[in-house]
Formats: sequence, structure tokens, C-alpha cells
Amino acid sequence: MITRIQVVVCLAGLLALAGCDEQATSRAVPSPPPFVKTVAVTGGAAQTLGLSGTVRARVESPLAFQVGGRISRRAVDAGQAVSAGQVLFELDRRDMEQSLAATEADLAGAEAGLATAEAERARYRQMREQGFTSAQEVERAELSWREAQTRRDAAIARVAQARNALDYGRLQAPAAGVLIDVTGEPGQVLAAGQAVATLAQAGEREVEVYFPDGVTPPASGEAVLADGAILPLRLRETAGAVDPQGRTRRARYTVLERQDELVLGAVLRARFADQKATDGGGTVKGVAGEGAAGADFAVPIGAIDEHGQGPRVWRYQDGTVISVPVTVLALDSESARIRGPLVAGERIVALGTHLLHEGMQVRELGR
Repeated sequence: MITRIQVVVCLAGLLALAGCDEQATSRAVPSPPPFVKTVAVTGGAAQTLGLSGTVRARVESPLAFQVGGRISRRAVDAGQAVSAGQVLFELDRRDMEQSLAATEADLAGAEAGLATAEAERARYRQMREQGFTSAQEVERAELSWREAQTRRDAAIARVAQARNALDYGRLQAPAAGVLIDVTGEPGQVLAAGQAVATLAQAGEREVEVYFPDGVTPPASGEAVLADGAILPLRLRETAGAVDPQGRTRRARYTVLERQDELVLGAVLRARFADQKATDGGGTVKGVAGEGAAGADFAVPIGAIDEHGQGPRVWRYQDGTVISVPVTVLALDSESARIRGPLVAGERIVALGTHLLHEGMQVRELGR
């Protein structure tokens, strides 16, 4: 007679066997490779390098007080045009005035002491001529007079410093220009040298452009205004090092025409003659094992990958992906112009490149 307990045990055993078979089946079937979207590499037809440039003043001066204190008055706002010598900020000068009064009192005491020492020196000299005192006493009077004179000179210097500090409590524009940034506020306590505004001095206007790493800023170029007008540019300054964050090099170009029409901070289109990417010594940068840097190509911006080893794209070949280092020449909102060891027509991964690794098995989506 089969008991109820025996039936339960048999059912549990059958369920366990079924679970083992299901796990074995799941382990035996590997997950298929992921799909990737690919595009064909096309030749870069552009003959110019197009970048964005920002209108800047040639001289931009951070403004700060030479002494610390609390701001009592702010007389200007950002965007305001100012003239040379115009008062911009004032500090609370009560402590400075008291300090000046104290140093002037010290000066008065030092001058009184000098007058007393000078009278003593004259008296001892007269007594020495009459034989009523020794040479040592005359010499001691001379030393006291020199010491009093030194104290008077030091007091004069302290008064001059206090007067300068009082003048430094009023911040004036060093030159005519436009305030492009104002951060100081009434009631704010400042340390000496803490910037409260930035002055774009009147005069030459420049266009600041950031070039990709490896592209040498050309000696000339042109800026395109909103109305389509072309302004010639001439290189004035190039940064001595590549920015470690953006891997770009800053260059400043002088605008040769119509400077008065440029608005500070405006973004313009800048165009330059196509430049070869170099390794810093005039040699075209290549890729290990390729022997040449390759030609220029246009690819979607999503195809560019950055894994801390420079920009690269992923070549699709026989169901696997292979990384190809490239040099980025120009970027816009949708595409990038690159240089590297590629061949026009071969296919690269267009999206999701950050999920790939070398030699990874993938499947190509339908074209």
C-alpha cells in the first residue's frame, strides 16, 4: 500500500530531475552575439577645417583690490562700458582712516623726538667746545640724534603706506573697456588680490579657436559672420601645451577688418586651410604597423570611441570588431572628419561603441 508520504517524495524527486535538465539545457545554449549598426566609411571631401571661434578682447584684465576689506559700494554692472580711472568699487575705509591717523600720530611723535635729539646734540657740542663734557658724551648725543632721525624716516614711510592703502580702498578702471564679468557684491569681505570683475579693454578684437590635438594652428584663416561676410584672420598666439582635459590647443587670431562690429563673447564660424596632423616634429602621425596616417574620411559622430587611449573607430570584419586608432580633424553636430588607416567603403560600427572590446563577436544589422 503506497502511503501519502511516498507519493510526495516521488513527486519532489521528479521535480528536482526536471530542474536539473532545464539548467543543463540553459547552460548548453550560449547567448547569441549582439547586433550592431554599421555604416560604410566615406571619403572626406571637405578641403577646409571648420571650427567654432569666440570673440575676445586682446587684453582681458581681472580686477582686484590691493588690500583686503568689506565692499561698501558697487558702482557698475556687467556689460557696462567704463572709462579709464572710473570708480568701480569702494571698500569700507573706516579702519584704513584710523590706521592713517595712528601712523600720522606716530610721525608727529618721531618728529618731536628728532627735534629733542637735535637740540641735545647741539648743546653737547657747545659744552664740548667749552670743555665742560667729554667726547664720549658728544658721540652718545650724535647716536641718539641718528636714531631719532631713523624713527622719523620709518614713521614717514608708514604714513605713506597708510595713505596708499586708503587710496587702494577705491578700485578704478585701469583702462577704457567693457566689464564682461562682475562678481563683487556690497557687504562681501575680500582678501587682497581676490578678483571682483573682468575688464575687456578697448582696442583689438580677436577670435579664440581650439584645435584638435595633433592639428597645427595655421598662420591665417577666415571668420564667417551671421550675414555671410568673411573676415580675414591672422594668428597671433598659440598655447604652448595641449589642454589635458579636452585634448585641444588654444589659438588666438587677430581680426583684420570690421572689428567694431564684433560682439564680445559671440560665437563665429572659423575656416582654415586643411592641415595635416603631425606628431609635433613635422611628421605625419601614423599607426603602429600601418606605416602611414591614412586618408581623410567622414563618419557619424557616434562612431568615435574614446577609452583613454585616444580616439578610435571599430572596424567590422567577419563577425568581429577591431579597434582602429584615428585622428579627429573636425566635428559638427552629426558627423566627424577623421584621418586614419581605413579604406573607403569598409564598414565600421556607428552606435554603442563604448560597449565593445577588442575581437568581440557581433552580428550586423540589416543594411
